[in-house]
Amino acid sequence: MTKKKVRDIFIRESKGTFSVFGKQGVSKKDYDFSGMHALRQLLSNEKARILHAIKIQKPKSIYQLAKMLNRGFKAVNDDLKLLERFGFIEFIEEKTKGRIRYRPQIIVDSVTININI
Repeated sequence: MTKKKVRDIFIRESKGTFSVFGKQGVSKKDYDFSGMHALRQLLSNEKARILHAIKIQKPKSIYQLAKMLNRGFKAVNDDLKLLERFGFIEFIEEKTKGRIRYRPQIIVDSVTININI
């Protein structure tokens, strides 16, 4: 049985506003979401569609994922970079016919959001 990988997101109230950042023990600059707006962007419906497509359809490249989602390559690539930055996915480098392509792969099983007031 494989160990379940969980991404923890901590939200703390500070001076009447919420401050959001990821795992404890990791520097704030790596996981600072700059407030609730950034958290909403990270957990948007489009990001959920991307994660679902990666999990179920297992695209072989970013381009193939963009085609599956009927979205532009740049928009999907930008969303993937954000998901990678916060530890939801990683890219697997594959060489085919002299070209390098990056296959997105989910590296977490669940996300836990903790709110401290």
